Amino acid sequence: MTQRFEDTFLIQNKLGLHARAASVLAELSTQFDANITLFQGSKEAEGDSVLALLLLESSQGKEVKVVCEGPDAERALHAIGNLIADKFNESE
Repeated sequence: MTQRFEDTFLIQNKLGLHARAASVLAELSTQFDANITLFQGSKEAEGDSVLALLLLESSQGKEVKVVCEGPDAERALHAIGNLIADKFNESE
């Protein structure tokens, strides 16, 4: 049975999910044995695709739902949640 975990996170960093932040998120997503999908409104993006993440247009103050499925789903969701909460390791 496939493990599935999901949660919603608030984008807090000033520039939102811009190119550098999307690259960091995509790189993190590849470290887990899980399918990771982010949703914002009617848009969705695979977690390992920088371009797809940019097309979400997730700016500061917007919420994104993160869904992780697979053996590492719980660990992936926790790591992504921490990255978003830490403002993608940016100072603002």
